[in-house]
Amino acid sequence: MPAMESPGCEFMHVHEDIVARVNSRMPPEETLLDLAELFKIFGDSTRIKILYLLFEAEMCVCDIAQLLGMTQSAISHQLQVLKKSKLVKYRREGKTVFYSLADGHVRTIIGQGMEHIAE
Repeated sequence: MPAMESPGCEFMHVHEDIVARVNSRMPPEETLLDLAELFKIFGDSTRIKILYLLFEAEMCVCDIAQLLGMTQSAISHQLQVLKKSKLVKYRREGKTVFYSLADGHVRTIIGQGMEHIAE
């Protein structure tokens, strides 16, 4: 590849071996779009609050609504988004539905996010 002028440098040199290696490991475009969509889910403060509560304990909609000072309807709507994205799961106990984080991956994402911002 020819050298290109770049501000602050006399010339730019592409390291073709690095570019080729990284390019060979790039996931398909669809996978990257799915990953971007996943992170969009984390971009909503209400959903993050719900995920954090579920990081701490399994809870029903009433518990979450009480803690966040929101309506059960608003919480249910956000839980549907989180369920659709496979970030939360639920179980029924009589008439009560309890929600929890879907798996260890979600727990890790929340835990590492909290560690990162605490640094």
